Amino acid sequence: MKRFYSEVTIADGAILLDGRPVKTPARAALIIPYPTLAAAAAAEWRAQGEEIDPRSMPLTGLSNAAIDRIAPDPTAFARTLAAYGGSDLLCYRADAPPELVARQAELWDPMLDWARARYDVHFVVTTGIIHAPQPPATVQRLSEALAARDAFGLAAMAPLITIGGSLVTALALSEAAVEADAAFDLTHLDEIWQAARWGEDQLALETRAARRRDFLAAAQLLRLL
Repeated sequence: MKRFYSEVTIADGAILLDGRPVKTPARAALIIPYPTLAAAAAAEWRAQGEEIDPRSMPLTGLSNAAIDRIAPDPTAFARTLAAYGGSDLLCYRADAPPELVARQAELWDPMLDWARARYDVHFVVTTGIIHAPQPPATVQRLSEALAARDAFGLAAMAPLITIGGSLVTALALSEAAVEADAAFDLTHLDEIWQAARWGEDQLALETRAARRRDFLAAAQLLRLL
């Protein structure tokens, strides 16, 4: 779409283009109740050139999702994300080769240790891909931590959880227990390790770069709340 506005302003959390409010895809007003996030989203609109590229406006896109998809029923949305707590990536380890086993322990054990201390929970750690259920109390505590967030918080958590496959890592990132780049790398440890050993496939490299951009955008949204 061609750029059709010249001035971007904010009024009571609403993004205005030449004084007219921006609408979400569902035609709701794009009202962002967090001033720092609203300012960052407005900056995305100001930065557009002659054509508007939605891919260059991740904070606007996540805010749209918060309003259109999550706000109508945040409890149900949180419940779908909480399911990752029962099969967290960090609990499924390789049994070989020894180098990968050691690398997983080095990066993943501290995340589980943080969650144990933070939420007073226990984890079942296994090898292979066969499902190993987590204790119900663990799933419940992690679910409660997620459900306490509002629609914008859940909009940020969703990509972190689904891209990384780890609710524990997303919660740690949301509480500044791990940096965003490190969180992405540790949730893609196996893929990065295989690439370092056997060489990088260009398509896989591009796909991982796109996932990293989405992951870091969600982490940025968290920091702005």
